[in-house]
Amino acid sequence: MNRVGLIVSSLIVGLVLLSSMLFVVDQRQFGVVYALGQIKEVVLEPGLNFKLPPPFQDVSYIDRRLLTLNSTDAEPMLTAEKQRVVIDWYVRWRITNPSQYIRNVGLDEKAGATQLNRVVRNAFQEEINRRTVKDLLSLKREELMAGVKKEVLGVVGGEKSWGIDVIDVRITRVDYVEAITESVYRRMEAERKRVANELRSTGAAEGEKIRADADRQREILVANAYRDAQKIKGEGDAEAARIFAQSFGKDPQFARFYRSLDAYKASFGKKSDVMVLDPSSDFFSAMRGSGSGSAAAAKK
Repeated sequence: MNRVGLIVSSLIVGLVLLSSMLFVVDQRQFGVVYALGQIKEVVLEPGLNFKLPPPFQDVSYIDRRLLTLNSTDAEPMLTAEKQRVVIDWYVRWRITNPSQYIRNVGLDEKAGATQLNRVVRNAFQEEINRRTVKDLLSLKREELMAGVKKEVLGVVGGEKSWGIDVIDVRITRVDYVEAITESVYRRMEAERKRVANELRSTGAAEGEKIRADADRQREILVANAYRDAQKIKGEGDAEAARIFAQSFGKDPQFARFYRSLDAYKASFGKKSDVMVLDPSSDFFSAMRGSGSGSAAAAKK
């Protein structure tokens, strides 16, 4: 029984020892074998590998995929005309030499990202200091990004190479600092209000001009109509006077009698009308006329 237990214990110990000596490298990783703190071997190909059990040898893994570093610092930068701008950028990079990376940068991707962020920001600051805001917003932005990439590659590939490769550097946003942005928005708002007020004033002036022209035309039309009406009325009155004078000239006595009758009709329109007149006045001359004179006038 003790012999069986010993065999089982030995098998377990052997399996544990064997598992500590085996490690698998994924196709997305590099495997780095350490011996007493020093790099013993770098495994570049994926698969099952062997090493000595701890503490003689240990293994760590480094990502070999294409990594993305996004800007996190919102501190403004100065352009050539001393304008303060804030930019957002990102960098695509990968680890190409794990040994150099571990010796000169760090043991994981975070260490490389931290140092690369500092280098990229300094490169952007140098490039932006030589350019204007207009350059940042025009096609010269491509030149700026190419210049930043060149400077970063010069740093990471210097005498102490970082063992990384920078694939691309891109700017995603260029903007003024918040205080300047608010000032620009206020100026834009004031300019839009000025244009709107100018358009309103122009419209009001045009409206007044149109109304004044309409009033002028109305006055002219009314004046011309009144003139024509007075002309026609004058012509009618003249024609009536001519006819009346012609008729009056043929029989003046009958004309006077006829006009007296019209006057009587106008004066005694109602039964209740009362008039106090001198009987000897000319108003009753037609009534005082002789019957022969009246009859003769009637015959005529």
